Amino acid sequence: MNNNSIRGRPDFLLLALTFFLVGFGLVMIFSASYPVAISKYGSPWHYVVKQGVFALIGLFLMFVFMVIPFSSWKKAAPILLLFSLLILLLVLIRSGNVNGARRWFTVAGFTLQPSEFAKLSIIVYLSTIISRKGDQIRNLRKGLLPVTAVIGVILLLVLKQPDFGTVVILAGIAASIFLVGDADLRHLLLLGSALIPIFAYLAFSKSYRQTRISSFLHPFDDPQGSGYQLLQSLYAFQNGGATGAGIGQSVQKIFYLPEAHTDFIFAVIGEELGFAGTSLVIIAFFLFIWRGFAASLRSKNPFGLMMGIGIVMMIFMQFMLNAGAAIGSLPITGVPLPFISYGGSSLILCLASTGILLNISRNSGRQHETRQKSMKSRSANV
Repeated sequence: MNNNSIRGRPDFLLLALTFFLVGFGLVMIFSASYPVAISKYGSPWHYVVKQGVFALIGLFLMFVFMVIPFSSWKKAAPILLLFSLLILLLVLIRSGNVNGARRWFTVAGFTLQPSEFAKLSIIVYLSTIISRKGDQIRNLRKGLLPVTAVIGVILLLVLKQPDFGTVVILAGIAASIFLVGDADLRHLLLLGSALIPIFAYLAFSKSYRQTRISSFLHPFDDPQGSGYQLLQSLYAFQNGGATGAGIGQSVQKIFYLPEAHTDFIFAVIGEELGFAGTSLVIIAFFLFIWRGFAASLRSKNPFGLMMGIGIVMMIFMQFMLNAGAAIGSLPITGVPLPFISYGGSSLILCLASTGILLNISRNSGRQHETRQKSMKSRSANV
């Protein structure tokens, strides 16, 4: 183990933001879920207790991965990829159908979503293979196409669940890592152009996806049907106003707003804490993104740079898709709000990935401190 890679200081602002988002999420999950929790389980604590368990697991992994040198993930890349492919296949074969989708396993009473694991496996795999290929990634036939073919298999398996939102996130992660990995921009544009009609076909090929797009564009055309979720979300923001109704005082969460503690928790934040509360959450996420990008870009290790950018883009895209859907700026995809929405797989993935990002920041910080000491030494000698 390279001790130099773990002696630097982590980005404490990034660490503090992570604790804030997780703690804030637990408070909002309790507030948003208690009507459903009492109705289904007779206890208002049901969902927040389970999320607390997930948070403890995720925080444990975060601190472990913050210590393990990020370069160690190179050895795990093929294992992670194969395991990801295996569980994505198994979830299609063995899992039960929930609302027309096969996305979850139930283990000891806890629901796990394999497509969340696929996000991290793609980040590690792409960062490993591109850092090893070097300039060869700029070769379309020998470099880029074989890698995109592997990613394409994972995207197809996720699409079969079906989970179009995660497909978009995975594609965005891959594109960002390819760009940072110095793939030829012309080749990426060529592949992107080829994917546009495919994504367009997928968006309109299923009636429920057509309904989602229609409800996004014209929610008032069917206020009791396809437009119901979005309109209830917008009503929540309207009720919240500038400062909100107060923690626990949301009306929309009382069986008006579907999935209040998962997909639409941002709307509950808007109703209970108002524009001030949602602004605080947005600022926290953008500070997180800024510090994550800063730590990644300071890394002199191409593998660390790509992995860090992939993790930051994953968090950023999930935040944008969730918040954008809640305010009616983007179609509803069912993507959770990172660190805040109820869901064990998402929370554990976000925290574990943040641990890797913090390790990258430790290494970047050590390099920065070394350069500063070297510059001071040279100045003193002069």
